[in-house]
Amino acid sequence: MACRKKITKEIVIDGMKCMHCAAAVEEALKKVKDVKSVEINLEEKKATLLVFEGIDEAKLSKAVADAGFTIVEIK
Repeated sequence: MACRKKITKEIVIDGMKCMHCAAAVEEALKKVKDVKSVEINLEEKKATLLVFEGIDEAKLSKAVADAGFTIVEIK
């Protein structure tokens, strides 16, 4: 089995206003398959993820939406 490359994704998230919001987003993203780590920057309203290449960005969007927030941009 070939090794899958890990890459970094940056997600801008609308609606995070407090530490509880950030914790909810972090928990939701950590549950997505192929997400290896999540770092939330509440001040900049973004999450930096370490993920396996080829991750389904729709699953990231759904996880964030299910937590009550909206992804503005995925880089």
